[in-house]
Amino acid sequence: MPGKVLAKKGNVATIDYFGEKRHALSDLSDFSVGDYVYVQAGFVVKRIPKEEVEPTLAVWKDMMARLKKTDSERSKSIDRPRVSDRKLAALLSSAKDGKIPSREQLLSLLSLAETPSLDALFYTANAIRMRELSNSCCVHGIIEFSNYCSQRCAYCGISAKNPSLSRYRLSIGQIVDAARIACKDYGFQALVLQSGEDPFYSDERLVEIVRAVRKECQVVIFMSVGERSIDCFRKLYAAGARGVLLRFESSNPKIYSDMGKGDLASRISLLRELRSMGYLIITGALIGLPGQTDEDILNDILLTKELGAEMFSFGPFLPHPQTSLAKAKPPPISKVLAVLAAARFAQPDAKILVTTALETLDEDGREHALLSGANSLMINATPLEYRKLYSIYPNKAWVETPLAVEIRETISLLRSLGRAPTDLGVSKGFANGK
Repeated sequence: MPGKVLAKKGNVATIDYFGEKRHALSDLSDFSVGDYVYVQAGFVVKRIPKEEVEPTLAVWKDMMARLKKTDSERSKSIDRPRVSDRKLAALLSSAKDGKIPSREQLLSLLSLAETPSLDALFYTANAIRMRELSNSCCVHGIIEFSNYCSQRCAYCGISAKNPSLSRYRLSIGQIVDAARIACKDYGFQALVLQSGEDPFYSDERLVEIVRAVRKECQVVIFMSVGERSIDCFRKLYAAGARGVLLRFESSNPKIYSDMGKGDLASRISLLRELRSMGYLIITGALIGLPGQTDEDILNDILLTKELGAEMFSFGPFLPHPQTSLAKAKPPPISKVLAVLAAARFAQPDAKILVTTALETLDEDGREHALLSGANSLMINATPLEYRKLYSIYPNKAWVETPLAVEIRETISLLRSLGRAPTDLGVSKGFANGK
């Protein structure tokens, strides 16, 4: 929503939202104290003319009050699960009051299997989410611009080992067109530009893509192009990229190696360097990889926290028929939700993503996750004719759904839960439900 600039010091601005003050970074110079701006992912995206702001703020002020009330009432309407295990009840109570559980306690949460205990875990994680982040829900767009990949990961359908996949690459013009539609027609303020590790897109091409999108759209750009050189990421940052989506997939070096990923240490080192450069990091792991234990999953959560991730991305492993893991089993949704909830306990103020893989695993997975501690979504803004081809796993959710329809259904769900999307403009239909 629009915020009013209260102060500027260097590249840090203090923004007011109906009495709540937040800090944001800015590379922009065209705004001053007293102006109104949009902020996304901690960055000032653009200044908003005052004549556009006043009617928008009037709608937001009323709507935010109603949404927060719905969020509270919806959460309270869920019967608070009764827990007979006193030790677990005490752990949940102390976490709800703000105490971070110990490593041993977090591990115990990941081992829960009985429905009443899991329901209590989800209920508490949702309460922590509400306490720390109110009803905000981060909604990014994602454009998958190439399914070529030089890597040979054992779990991935776009691996170079899959000869049966029809490959595609979007031109810079096609990428910019998709970004323009997402930003100007639907109000996205943050976009993830994703591809396989495709050497066709040289450093120079990637820089050209970022510059072209930034010229057309004032948005926060996250790059998801696999492991590239530090020099490449420096160039991309200079061109205007401000975030990187790069999951480490497993903190267990053996599992990482078994999955065909190479050297885990180099990926972790890259993530640390990217954050030190100023990038916002989205990272995390797969849940349910063969040989994975609860302790591995806990290490994944704690590593994500240690890396200072802007967003935690944990999704289920879904076996692809054209990989060596075709006969492996995906994890149950209860396990995936338990991981999201445990991540909320470990990092109470984290942005925790509902992955498309979770929505593919369970058609109601998005709602279940949002009621289990998650508070972020991604919407696929890839041109419809290419979505099926970005086949990391089979039967991917939303691949045949037009962007307008997915946004409408997302808005409907968020309104029903009392959540406010933080990068789909109110003028794009959230207030009136269109």
